[in-house]
Amino acid sequence: MLYKDRLYGEFKIAEPIILELINSPSLQRLKDVDVAGYRPLWVKPDVNVGKYDHSRFAHSLGVYLLLRKYNATLEEQVAGLIHDVSHSTFSHCIDYVLDDGSEKEHNHQDNLFNDFVRRTKIPKIIKRYGLDLEYILNDKNFPLKEKELPDLCADRIDYSLRTAVIFGELNDVDKNYILDNLIIENSSWVFKDFESAKKYAELFLKLNTIYYSGLPSAIMFRTVGDCLRYALRKAYISKDDLYTTDKNVLSKIKKHLEDDEQLKLFYERMNKKIKASNNPENYDTQVFCKSRVVNPWCKYNGEIKQVSDIDTNWAKTLEKELKPKQYFLKFEK
Repeated sequence: MLYKDRLYGEFKIAEPIILELINSPSLQRLKDVDVAGYRPLWVKPDVNVGKYDHSRFAHSLGVYLLLRKYNATLEEQVAGLIHDVSHSTFSHCIDYVLDDGSEKEHNHQDNLFNDFVRRTKIPKIIKRYGLDLEYILNDKNFPLKEKELPDLCADRIDYSLRTAVIFGELNDVDKNYILDNLIIENSSWVFKDFESAKKYAELFLKLNTIYYSGLPSAIMFRTVGDCLRYALRKAYISKDDLYTTDKNVLSKIKKHLEDDEQLKLFYERMNKKIKASNNPENYDTQVFCKSRVVNPWCKYNGEIKQVSDIDTNWAKTLEKELKPKQYFLKFEK
């Protein structure tokens, strides 16, 4: 199988277990689950949406390819490939639907991941090729794939660079500069020098400010969450539908728009027909957004240090930016 990735180029994928996992229903479903959430609320006017793949599928293969590029074990490559199969439709919008306390942490899909995987065909595939499912499901075994913020991991590196390239915040020259300066030391992602580490850290902060925890995302999370929650309560969709595809859920909701004014209101809000602003003095609803910022390791004067060890101002940035962002939304009607 030849696969061309927007970040890493063209790869030939021949490992049987990888091919079977890619073709499994769990991975194929992710082709219609958008990474950001709901396209009408994140797409900039100058972004050609059809030109790039911003799905959970593309991101999952990206994590696999990044791990493969840096010679991670097959087990870690498998773990990277399947790491997002428990994501619901509209990705992190789910954290604003089920009232499970995940708004500030965006961890709904993490909380159900192991049980979700066990209900798929993935365990049989993994067993067929002689790998241990419990080992694959334990993130502690795979420090390159997954680390807690503010450390780097393959997941974080891929989604940030993919967002930056697709949204026009990073050109190919700078993208290659970042990747070319990344190495592995002591099972951690390390930049070759402070300059490249700081450049990436600042890029990630920009993405967080504009996209991940910015006002447009806050509006998206709340409006899509409200619409899906209402549709669930009215039985227009089921909880099982939330783990199908974005298109499937939207098609079921659209059938009821003309007959339900409240649903239509929520739908118009999530499609930008009704504008929203941040107004702490006069608001209809409030919303929290998980805030993401990184503190990369890098080589510096013969040692391996984090950016905050070298730049004390970055330590202050970390303290501030790792706290969830809060918005107070006022709708025009």
